[in-house]
Amino acid sequence: MRALLARYAVARFAHEQCPDDRTVLALEDVTYTLCVVTACRTVAEALAAADALLEKGAVPDIGAVDRAVGIRSPSPAPG
Repeated sequence: MRALLARYAVARFAHEQCPDDRTVLALEDVTYTLCVVTACRTVAEALAAADALLEKGAVPDIGAVDRAVGIRSPSPAPG
């Protein structure tokens, strides 16, 4: 969750410093991911939910985070 919040902060800062198509897409992407992971509809709600999760020491299911950002979970090693 901390990494996702850091990614959001970097994207937002980059967009505020030099807005262009690349920064718009990066900010939209991380905002979408943050909203999916926290099950919120707005970035303000998502940021508050993320802060609350971190305060409680709770983290969302890593599989949900991976799916939200498009990362495929590794297959179990053959055994």
